[in-house]
Amino acid sequence: MIDETLKDRILDLIKHEVVPAVGCTEPIAVALAAARATEASALNRKDVTKIQCRLSANIIKNAMGVGIPGTGMIGLPIAVALGVLVGKSESGLEVLANVTADDVEAGKELLAGDTVSVCLAQDAPHNLYVDVTVTNADGQSGRAVICGAHTRFIRVEKNGVALNDPDIVSENGSSGAEDNSFDSLTLRTVWDFAMTTPVDELRFILETRRLNKLAAERALMDPYGHRVGRTLHSERQRNIMGDSIFSRILSYTSAACDARMGGAPVAVMSNSGSGNQGIAATMPVVIYAEEIYADEEQTIRALILSHLTSIYIKQSLGRLSALCGCVVATTGSSAGICYLMGGGYEQVAATVKNMAANLTGMICDGAKPSCSLKLSSGVSTAVISAMVAMEGESVNSLEGIIDDDVDRTIRNLTTIGREGMTQTDALILKIMTGKNTPEK
Repeated sequence: MIDETLKDRILDLIKHEVVPAVGCTEPIAVALAAARATEASALNRKDVTKIQCRLSANIIKNAMGVGIPGTGMIGLPIAVALGVLVGKSESGLEVLANVTADDVEAGKELLAGDTVSVCLAQDAPHNLYVDVTVTNADGQSGRAVICGAHTRFIRVEKNGVALNDPDIVSENGSSGAEDNSFDSLTLRTVWDFAMTTPVDELRFILETRRLNKLAAERALMDPYGHRVGRTLHSERQRNIMGDSIFSRILSYTSAACDARMGGAPVAVMSNSGSGNQGIAATMPVVIYAEEIYADEEQTIRALILSHLTSIYIKQSLGRLSALCGCVVATTGSSAGICYLMGGGYEQVAATVKNMAANLTGMICDGAKPSCSLKLSSGVSTAVISAMVAMEGESVNSLEGIIDDDVDRTIRNLTTIGREGMTQTDALILKIMTGKNTPEK
């Protein structure tokens, strides 16, 4: 049973980690820093003549190939330009939510002057690090630094002087998004919370269903990204996969990712700083719940179980890593689906082990339209893992990285992603940034 203090802490954690976001959160975080730096400078936005971005490798990796909402363009420069010209930092991860066609044209004009420069911050203290400085022709400047989480400002300056802003977290401070973790969170705690908390206190999670399903429906109507969701939803492909719960789970989840990665001007509900993780933790559970006519309470508890499992695993892994976030989020959705299949805690724990035995090692090579293919792989594994667990089967400690203790299994998974794949991360970025460089 969860005591009231722990229950309230977990509720706060979920509400902090499950929030709306418009666009991929890495370029959006850079746009957010650009907006905050411009506000700090007190300059007329149109007077900014130079924008310098120093970014950690993981930010660059995740911002290179993704569509920016409402622009029809890909990559960081337009996101940064719009952050300077129209962004409001108070909007957080929805900083580019209301961009217009005129704004995009103004952004293109700003970019035409070779205004934006992007470089790797070799001394970045965290793999999620954004440092943006804006300057005008007279040398007046503003600077904003994000570190540790996509909206966590650790420094804001005007003309080189740090501002005393109550929202700024000190570089060594104890507050901020990275510090919402607590040692008492285990899969059993996650399960008990999801099953015993009064449902009215959990009803807010239904907003994930509304937002992420709208994104999926947008991509099923209009072509975004690689149209994975539309393809799986088409009549020709149904002749191969059939019109089943499984095919609809894959198509709706992939479609929401198509929309987000393809630059659709829609908000999705993110999880742990990632919209794709929010989609993967939501849509498989939502579609399965609808197909089996689950009642509202079952749907709510399944979504809470999915999202909180994802948060639990992600807190051990870290915000950004070489391990694809869909591994984490689809593990959450597999738990939610298992519960909807009638599974109890033991079956959910088995499902998590089955997921870790299968998907561990899937690399993250940046945010991009093809992420929808990875989500479809993760979601298909989620359904299979739950089905196998419901038949009483679980990968055991004699097999690979799996431990009989599910929490140790999770730590094995996250240790591989956090520590074991460090060199993989560096190599991925080297390959990505060197593709246009002639071989010697």
